[in-house]
Amino acid sequence: MTNQPVIRDERTVAVENASYRLATVVLTFGLLMIVGVRALVLRQACWDLLVLVIVGSGVATYRQWTQRILPRRWALVGMGIALLGAVVGLVTVVLLKRLWHP
Repeated sequence: MTNQPVIRDERTVAVENASYRLATVVLTFGLLMIVGVRALVLRQACWDLLVLVIVGSGVATYRQWTQRILPRRWALVGMGIALLGAVVGLVTVVLLKRLWHP
């Protein structure tokens, strides 16, 4: 038996994963806040930052799906929410174009 200290154990991995999760939430909601400010206050295009949020979430979901840890029900609910969001976004764009550009 060696007397070398344990550098990484299950607790270390669990704390690292929790910190990554928190960092991801902070970055995602920070980006969404910046998107809102750019769109509503500064009247600038914000698609580039919104794509970062969507792609980042997609990468995590894809990784979980390929590793078979994403429950099927969650995947279906997520796809339903994404579809609903796309429909609401499309309706919003159409209504805004009709109201602002008669």
